[in-house]
Amino acid sequence: MKIKILFFILLLSNVAKSQQKLYTKNGSITFTSKAPVQTIEAVNNKVLSVWETATGNIEFSLLIKGFQFPKALMQEHFNENYLESDKFPKATFKGVIENSKNILFTNDNVINVKVNGLLTMHGISKQITIPAAIKIKNGEVSAMSNFIISLDDYAIKIPSVVSESINKKINVQISIPLFKPLTK
Repeated sequence: MKIKILFFILLLSNVAKSQQKLYTKNGSITFTSKAPVQTIEAVNNKVLSVWETATGNIEFSLLIKGFQFPKALMQEHFNENYLESDKFPKATFKGVIENSKNILFTNDNVINVKVNGLLTMHGISKQITIPAAIKIKNGEVSAMSNFIISLDDYAIKIPSVVSESINKKINVQISIPLFKPLTK
């Protein structure tokens, strides 16, 4: 009888855990442009993300001005000329993790998934599918992804004067070091 009660309690705790919302306020997005003349890299460490584990719905939001560059002039050109961050201050992603119901939060493992959703940046929304890895270790959940976006897809214009310095295909890396339960 005690074993049945213990099993029932474990089952309920796993169900409760699998139906929670997880979030972070300090996710990281890094982008890299490798061009013949130079490599440009910037990072934003103030990425907000919320993941509803029961449905697989996941959202990301960040302020464009949150990207930090190694050189102030790069940051200024990025915000004023390319991403026009006063006009388009945020980038968002709203999507769904495929087969999220198969993720077991009780086992230490790394699960490779695909995430389908709408990336909105520079006033344009595009449907994308990206690969991601979800890591569960000692009950803690983290995630990472690496994918390519095209500046042309988001109408981000690069002047011909600097076209050799900026690649139109940008590598994007997402790192969520630790999701935490979102409490009401």
